[in-house]
Amino acid sequence: MKKLGSILTHRVALTGIAILLQLGVLAVAMTMFSQYFIPLYWCATLLSLAAVLWIVSSSTTNSGYKIAWIILILSLPVLGGVLYLLSRGNRFTPSMRRRLQRMEHSMEEALKEDCCWETVAARSGVAAGAQARYLERYAHCPAYSDSKVTYYPVGDACFQPMLEALRSAEKYIFIEYFIIQPGEFWGAVLDILKEKAVAGVDVRVIYDDIGCVFTLPSHYDKELERFGIKCRNFNRFVPVVSSLMNNRDHRKIMAVDGKVVFTGGVNLADEYINRKERFGHWKDSAIRIEGPAAWSMSVMFLTMWAFTTGKQERIQEFKPQDVAVFPETGWVQPYTDCPWDDEPVGETVYLNLFNRAKRYIYITTPYLIIDEVMNTALVNAAKAGVDVRIITPHIPDKKTVFQMTRAHYEPLIRGGVRIYEYTPGFVHGKNVAVDDRWGTVGSVNLDYRSLFLHFENGALLMDDPAVLDIKKDFLETLEQCREWTLEDCRNVPWPQRLVRSILRIFSPLL
Repeated sequence: MKKLGSILTHRVALTGIAILLQLGVLAVAMTMFSQYFIPLYWCATLLSLAAVLWIVSSSTTNSGYKIAWIILILSLPVLGGVLYLLSRGNRFTPSMRRRLQRMEHSMEEALKEDCCWETVAARSGVAAGAQARYLERYAHCPAYSDSKVTYYPVGDACFQPMLEALRSAEKYIFIEYFIIQPGEFWGAVLDILKEKAVAGVDVRVIYDDIGCVFTLPSHYDKELERFGIKCRNFNRFVPVVSSLMNNRDHRKIMAVDGKVVFTGGVNLADEYINRKERFGHWKDSAIRIEGPAAWSMSVMFLTMWAFTTGKQERIQEFKPQDVAVFPETGWVQPYTDCPWDDEPVGETVYLNLFNRAKRYIYITTPYLIIDEVMNTALVNAAKAGVDVRIITPHIPDKKTVFQMTRAHYEPLIRGGVRIYEYTPGFVHGKNVAVDDRWGTVGSVNLDYRSLFLHFENGALLMDDPAVLDIKKDFLETLEQCREWTLEDCRNVPWPQRLVRSILRIFSPLL
């Protein structure tokens, strides 16, 4: 009985009740004005047609997203059109637009002196320079040639290095994660954060409110502040129907003094370091960046902090002066992606890597829910003789998303791409290695949410030794995988194939 009471009073349940009440009020209103049903129906139909025309004419919206909305609107001309107009109407507010503009301006001002794409082009070739220029221009993120990258093939391996880095903090610790959950991992981190806060270190934490909706209490930020830890929860979960709830902070950043930073797929919860088993063995990855490039991710955090507080930060005051440099290490270019600027940075980084491949493309991703552009890029590479291989999970964390992932197998395999499932459990790493020369590690999944709806981050590697470590990890992981074939795709009962087809159409909206 006590457990039932806690479920009913959980904020998700309360929010669900609030949303149902909103829908109930709408239904009552429709009943009260039933005598006007015919004119209201035609008005809604005209709105739906206007929505379809708007979708077709939009030059920035992803084509898969367009198709899903058009089919929904044509299938349910009243409800579909109204839902689309509502979702577009509350997507952005003037206040948020101003905050976003300040966020972008702050990034640009803090890092513009580090921009060096011409140097990248001179040292590493035109292709590397073009990639560096894109990220400098559209994400305000420079490339660095004197920073060291350490790759961790599982979350377990980065646990102790993270704690050691936190213990070394003298000025500040910045932590920004999609999921935080009490347990051994977060407990060890929190103990250090408390000690450092008492010692006068500036400790700040950002967590995503929906990402932590089942792992943290509603006002956990207030609890951390009692320990002297500054905290913000991103985009608080509220009981209102709003498309803004789709835009989450999916980034993973742990920055110490602007000198060391960790990023990758690892969240601060025990399954990520295999202290708790949920879906078999959890195969994740992370990187540690030391040197001047670490400052770039500190700036990312500070601009997000300013966005959540609405207050400007004096960013240059946080820039370290005595930073170790690591010559002859290749290029590392940390980057971030914002869903509100109509520039799909995460997807473009991936596409640029795929289109430059000459020998191989090795991809690790927990979800494979891609649009036609990315599907075509991978298939064209495979048809040109590039060895394109993808590792996905065999044990799913979300059954519907798993079915959507498998729904994308057949056209890729038919085009020459080889797909493998990690049989011991769940793959959560988001890695790409290309031709022993290019690579990326970060928070960006190969799905619509990561590519178009979430705040994300990653690190592009060019001619850096860590690319070979990503490749080595991929090839070793293949030994624990089962290759999926066209026969496997086709030997599926027709009802399940039908469900997968429907899921694939509507995957941009799910």
